[in-house]
Amino acid sequence: MERSDNDRILIVEDDERLAALTKDYLESNGLKVSIEADGGKAVERIRNEQPDLVVLDLMLPGEDGVSICRRVRNDYHGPILMLTARTDDLDQVLGLEMGADDYVSKPARPRILLARIRALLRRSVPTPSVEPVKPVDSQARLVFGELVIDNAMREAWLAGESIDLTSAEFDLLWLLASHAGRILSREEIFSSLRGIEYDGQDRSIDVRVSRIRPKIGDDPMHPRLIKTVRSRGYLFVKDKEANGK
Repeated sequence: MERSDNDRILIVEDDERLAALTKDYLESNGLKVSIEADGGKAVERIRNEQPDLVVLDLMLPGEDGVSICRRVRNDYHGPILMLTARTDDLDQVLGLEMGADDYVSKPARPRILLARIRALLRRSVPTPSVEPVKPVDSQARLVFGELVIDNAMREAWLAGESIDLTSAEFDLLWLLASHAGRILSREEIFSSLRGIEYDGQDRSIDVRVSRIRPKIGDDPMHPRLIKTVRSRGYLFVKDKEANGK
């Protein structure tokens, strides 16, 4: 399945010269590009215009790219490519955690940027080769010993204490827990949560699993609830005390 011509790209960048040069290059390669320099206005534009892809600078005046990414992620399902002049791994992990799909360090070579954009656009087309796993009852509550996960309330508790989960973390936890006892491949997880094809390199699912484990009382070094199954995916262990109601 191929994308149509003139994919719409929104560049959120306060450096006017850099944004203009990037726009010219991308448009010369068949993309339709618009620019937004104001981080606050960018949130509204992304939600309203629903571009095919957003190129989002990390360092913006007023509101940074991570905050923008977090605010739009539930309303915008296209790919977000984050740009940063910093190479700190923490920035990359935080950006991925908030919903960015890829990261490019500045100054980004135009050809590299174009290649990453095209790769994300290709991935954003749903693939028929991997069927999303079917969700279970949307009102269900799952209980695994002291861990309780309620999909209707979109909350989880451990030993009676509320667990602080981001929206993306809850979605992943619910997907894994509602299919306890079954190994879910990264392809299935991406297809179910993001509607895009897994390219074999994206770290966002792995980052989220690593953040979820300690929150649900799982030992990150020797997990007993969410296990990594080498070369296959993730398994939420179906504890003998677990039950749904």
